[in-house]
Amino acid sequence: MDYLKIGKATELNGRDRKIYRILEILPGFLSWSTLLLLIILSYYTPVYIAYFLLAFDVYWLLLVMYLGIHLVVSYRKLKDNIKVDWNEKLRNFNSPSGRPDWKEIHQLIVLPTAFEDLEIIRSCINSILQDGFPTEQMIVVLAIEGRSGEAGLARAKAIEQEYGHKFKHFIYTVHPDGIEGEIKGKGANQAWAAIEVKKKIIDKYNFDYDKILVSIFDIDTIVYQGYFAKLTYVFLTVDNPYRASYQPIPLYFNNIWQAPFYSRVAASSNTFWQMMQQIRQEKLATYSSHSMTWRALVDVGFWSTKMVSEDSRIFWHCLCFYKGDYRVEPLYFPVSMDTTMDESFSKTATTLYKQQRRWGWGVENIPYLIFNFIKNYKTMPKGKMFGLIFVQLYGFHSWATNALIIAVIGWMPMLLGGDAFNSTVLSGNLPNITRTLMTVAMLGMVLSAVISTLLLPPRPKNYGFWKSITMVLQWLILPISIITFGSIPGIEAQTRLMLGKYMGFFVTPKTR
Repeated sequence: MDYLKIGKATELNGRDRKIYRILEILPGFLSWSTLLLLIILSYYTPVYIAYFLLAFDVYWLLLVMYLGIHLVVSYRKLKDNIKVDWNEKLRNFNSPSGRPDWKEIHQLIVLPTAFEDLEIIRSCINSILQDGFPTEQMIVVLAIEGRSGEAGLARAKAIEQEYGHKFKHFIYTVHPDGIEGEIKGKGANQAWAAIEVKKKIIDKYNFDYDKILVSIFDIDTIVYQGYFAKLTYVFLTVDNPYRASYQPIPLYFNNIWQAPFYSRVAASSNTFWQMMQQIRQEKLATYSSHSMTWRALVDVGFWSTKMVSEDSRIFWHCLCFYKGDYRVEPLYFPVSMDTTMDESFSKTATTLYKQQRRWGWGVENIPYLIFNFIKNYKTMPKGKMFGLIFVQLYGFHSWATNALIIAVIGWMPMLLGGDAFNSTVLSGNLPNITRTLMTVAMLGMVLSAVISTLLLPPRPKNYGFWKSITMVLQWLILPISIITFGSIPGIEAQTRLMLGKYMGFFVTPKTR
């Protein structure tokens, strides 16, 4: 059996199924055990838990400082890269010995879409046209879902008529609905599109697999001018370029001024996290819109048709396929995407929660990674794999628990410790010390507000100066946002996986 294609425990049998099921339980078990154990021990041993909470607060403060430094460094790299004319730099670039000339590189751009309207599709394709990379070296695939019906097909034909002649090749593909064994998600659509373009264009016209870069963009993606030149330049200059994916920084700017304040905070927080991850390359996995080589994509058999988190799964798939010899190269270059926004204020909150829960479902990659490491233990680099597994477990555990430990568990020793604990000096000082540490940690919030403001696109003319003020004041809700649109959907995703209540793919509505 090809274990690299596994989506969940129910696809396995016997001992393998039991092992995979235990691994699915593991992340949620660790998160819930941490929270429940701290609550129980707050009753029985409140003094020890109080000391633990003080140590945790200090850890949180140091973590905020550490990540803040990474955020500033990444911000400076991002700004420096935006200033470079990458198209001009590429035109004057001579490839190193043994590498193809940049004029031989073709860009394959896959644009999966379900129910998005024409204007959103047009804005994405127009940004590709305006990027500056030669369009005669571009192949664009508009991948529509069959379940979008006649309306979806009509949109595809309209786009083909409008843009089909502007690229070397342009096709649209229709992913049939209801294929057995697939989930209704982006991965299945992308895989279908890739197989179609391979047959109808790449193999038909004898394109060199080693000279194709694939960019998989969410349909709301707007590329910054020079993206494909920057991508090509990095591909031609890094070591072992075929064993890497290439990750830009997502900036949720397309509708940032129109979206509700809480949605803006959640989107910007995600941007900052991705910026910090670019500095910590050993922790970086592919996310949302990204690029990779056609060679790697063909080697692994395209995207999984069974996964919700297909954007990160393709990285883990490649990592396991190449026995640990695969990585993500940070581009320190932006693409712009939509901030979550629905028809109303309340609907946006629900949609944002579901989107964050879907992102939290990336925890499904942990059992996949551990299981395939077990199956290929002798051929995998032990140190690297143990490190990656720890990083993933730690990351999802922190996502689900850290904010709750600070905001909720921090009160448990005083609430449950009884009179014996509440009469101690430690009990009297615990709130004050915690408050002081958290106040200092709030400097991270100030830093977020400053960098967020510096990154913002120009304010639309229909908004006054007060709107700019709210863009700063909105960061006051960050502590609430981290819990409401961070810890809670994160721990719900882990709980669903722990209980075997597998999630489907949630298509985030695009409203501008």
